[in-house]
Amino acid sequence: MTHLTRIPAPDGVAPAAQYAHVVTGAGRLVAVSGQLALDEDGTLVGEGDAGAQARQVFENLRRCLAAAGATFDDVVKLTYFVTDMAHMPAVRAARAAHLPDDRLPASSAVQVAALVRPEFLLEVEALAVVAA
Repeated sequence: MTHLTRIPAPDGVAPAAQYAHVVTGAGRLVAVSGQLALDEDGTLVGEGDAGAQARQVFENLRRCLAAAGATFDDVVKLTYFVTDMAHMPAVRAARAAHLPDDRLPASSAVQVAALVRPEFLLEVEALAVVAA
């Protein structure tokens, strides 16, 4: 049994298709900084390829969550920063490999003019709540 409650459509709010409007939980907060498409050696993965970058970003998120004793099941919020909204299908596909539709977190997606280096197409940060 999960320690999180997902509310995909609160009364009076249009249903969300790709996220939950509200996720609540009790426990220890885990904040994961925005992750980029860098492998363990700091080398860019997937130059020019949003799908490859998204897969690496979610693998980095998985590793960061694990370091804090968390998993994607504990994630309450994901924030996506993309240089082009056209990258979102690739981001959602990478997310789907880690999070089933019945456990989607609250989410925000923001198109930005640039990330820290021009070769990065996306960055994703996470908030999780680990059961106490």
